[in-house]
Amino acid sequence: MGVNIRDLLIRHELTLDELAGKTIAVDAFNMLFQFLTTIRAPDGNYLTDSKGHVTSHLIGLFHRTTALLEHGAKLIFVFDGTPPGLKQQEIQRRAGIKADAREEYQDAQERQDTDAMRKYAARTTTLTKDMLNDAKKLLTLLGIPCVQAPSEAEAQCALLVRQGIAWAVASQDYDALVYGAPRVIQNLSIVGRRKKIHGKGTITVNPVRIDLQENLTALGIRQEQLALLAMLVGTDFNYGGIKGIGPKKALAFIKKNMSPEDLFTNVQWSATQLVPWQQVYDTIMHIPIDSGLEIPVVQLSPDELQRFLVDEHDFSKERVQATLQSLLKRPKNQTGLSAYFS
Repeated sequence: MGVNIRDLLIRHELTLDELAGKTIAVDAFNMLFQFLTTIRAPDGNYLTDSKGHVTSHLIGLFHRTTALLEHGAKLIFVFDGTPPGLKQQEIQRRAGIKADAREEYQDAQERQDTDAMRKYAARTTTLTKDMLNDAKKLLTLLGIPCVQAPSEAEAQCALLVRQGIAWAVASQDYDALVYGAPRVIQNLSIVGRRKKIHGKGTITVNPVRIDLQENLTALGIRQEQLALLAMLVGTDFNYGGIKGIGPKKALAFIKKNMSPEDLFTNVQWSATQLVPWQQVYDTIMHIPIDSGLEIPVVQLSPDELQRFLVDEHDFSKERVQATLQSLLKRPKNQTGLSAYFS
């Protein structure tokens, strides 16, 4: 959904060591897109193996997940299912952006402008079926379960946390909060990276925790009102929201405690939105989720993992073996379903 409520939220930095023994439900697409966007060659192209297969996402996935496992975290990767019907317009919008970026990339390529090439190449990022299959295979060989959400992964992740199967959702977006996730962790895929701030220097990126109830209390609103606020700002089901209404103004409207009917009449929803507000609200509040989702039992498979990474995708044998040795030394290595209930 990518709802923009960042400026309203309280965050708490935490260390990776604080995740020891905790299970994190990861929005798989969100993390994979970050790796595919940032791990690229100088000209902006994906990194590939000698056979031409994309490895950018595998590089990021291997190094990040093993680092989390070494700190004692337990992971469940949740993949998106069928998108809601209302998301089709947003999917088409994003496709248009990628098409424009591909044209800009070609122009930059003709100028041999490597900075521009990298910039526009990142905007063309697409997850293919082969990429997804390779990612799932890597995760399974690492002993990390993968599950399929009926629809939006963050909604399923939120449910796993509410059920007590996971402690938090890992995502850079805020959708999981709107879906009722008690806790969200951000920056797990980019922790430790030095990031430029307003062109005045850099900072080291640390993980942050966002607690839903703490924020609802601080904002003075209820969970269902957070969904209404998201709709005012804009979601994947009504991109852009109501013109002229940002997060703070949206919060002011919500705190007037109007009925949804009066709220959306007041902001003149029908003047700018093609879809009735009731349809958007129902899509958010009744997103398909699986309350009996089975978490598969998977085991770390060192030999198969080495064959997959080194023999098939040209990873460094020494680095893979060193990482595996580190994982195998952990007394409580993630080795199966029992780890999630210990």
